[in-house]
Amino acid sequence: MLRHLPNLITLLRIALVVPLCLLILDRQWPQALAVAFIAGASDALDGFLAKHFGWQSWLGGMLDPLADKLLLTAAFVTLALVAAIPAWLTVLIVARDLVIVVGAIGYHALIGRFDAAPTRLSKWTTVVQIAFVLYTLLRLTQWIAQVPELDAALVALTVALTLASGLHYVIVWGQRAIMQRRSRP
Repeated sequence: MLRHLPNLITLLRIALVVPLCLLILDRQWPQALAVAFIAGASDALDGFLAKHFGWQSWLGGMLDPLADKLLLTAAFVTLALVAAIPAWLTVLIVARDLVIVVGAIGYHALIGRFDAAPTRLSKWTTVVQIAFVLYTLLRLTQWIAQVPELDAALVALTVALTLASGLHYVIVWGQRAIMQRRSRP
């Protein structure tokens, strides 16, 4: 039964999407920060449990990145809706994720089963996006002072990793698709 604990934690993380959005839209910054922190910590916990105890599964490999995408997309969209972050940054992040999802669906339909294992670059992108959301919520609580230089650096890092990981996925999976198509009789 414990073997399914990482997947249960991932499902609970997905369940945090709605409360996070509502708290951000209501500008309840400390509560939104707490929910976002719990979501981020649960991501680390389910990954640790799955790897440490060998409880990895195909379902978990699909659910975990889905949970990350749902939470991050929801957080970025709602933060942009309340004008806490630039809307163009949200558009960039959502566009990258849409390209990846459309590519995965296309790969699955045309080539075969899609392995959703994230790349190291994608993992770093997710970590930086989570840190950006947590930092933004922490700043909105006014528990820390706004530092324009830090804001600009975090935006630049988030943009750079988002673009790099999106391009990396397109190149790697595009090459795999071409190789698979060529190797078929």
